[in-house]
Amino acid sequence: MKEKSRKSSTQTLGEIGLDNFATYLMNRIAARYNAQMSEQISNLGLNTLKMRALAVLSIIESPLISELAVYSVTEKSTLSRALDALEEDGLAQRSVDPCDSRAVRVKITGAGRDVFDGVWPHMFEAYQTMFEGIDDDERHAFIGTLKKLLRNTKVHDF
Repeated sequence: MKEKSRKSSTQTLGEIGLDNFATYLMNRIAARYNAQMSEQISNLGLNTLKMRALAVLSIIESPLISELAVYSVTEKSTLSRALDALEEDGLAQRSVDPCDSRAVRVKITGAGRDVFDGVWPHMFEAYQTMFEGIDDDERHAFIGTLKKLLRNTKVHDF
C-alpha cells in the first residue's frame, strides 16, 4: 500500500474552517472570558495578567518567577512589570530563593489574598456561565481532553 505524502494529507484552514479549528475556538473563548473578567476587576486596579498572577499565587505557594510566568500564561518580562505593580499595591511580594540566590520567588500577601477572594466569585460565575447547558459528564470529558492537549503541547516540566 502506497503511503500518502504529507503534503496531500494536510488540510488547509479553509477546508477545516475556523468554527472547527480548536485553537481558534480556545483563543476566542479565552478572549471572551478575559473581556468579561476585565469589567469586574478594573475597579480593583487589576488587569487580566494581575488577576491571573493572583489566582496562581492563591493556589501555588511561593513559585519561582519562571513557574509563575508559565502558570499565568505570560512572558517573564511582562510578568515582571505586573509584579512591580502588585508589589507596589501590597498584593504580592518577591524574595530571593533561600537555596539559590539567583532565583526569585513570589508570594501573595494577605491583602493580595483578600483582593483575590473578592474577585473569585466573579471568576467562578463566568466559569459556570461557560458551562451552562453542559452536563457534568461532558464537562469532565472536555477538561480531560484539554489536559491531554496541554500534555501534547508540553514545553515545561510542570
